[in-house]
Amino acid sequence: MKKAVRKTKKKDELRREYDFRSLGPSVKGKYYQQYVEGTNLVLLDPDIAEAFPSSKDVNDALRVLVSVASKRVRPARRTAKRS
Repeated sequence: MKKAVRKTKKKDELRREYDFRSLGPSVKGKYYQQYVEGTNLVLLDPDIAEAFPSSKDVNDALRVLVSVASKRVRPARRTAKRS
């Protein structure tokens, strides 16, 4: 014996009116500090942004700069003048 298949209509879950007072008081900037701590955004000046069209280009250039800056540079030796 087969079970009867029931067709159900989906009801619209939106209410005509909502009572926002039941949600409690809103707090402006509630998660701002968490957002700032978890974000590493840097705003580039327009002239720099033209030179680096993508974030990959910026990262590559900065990696080169870090590697050059981290190398120990020996001061040039002064050579005695021969006359």
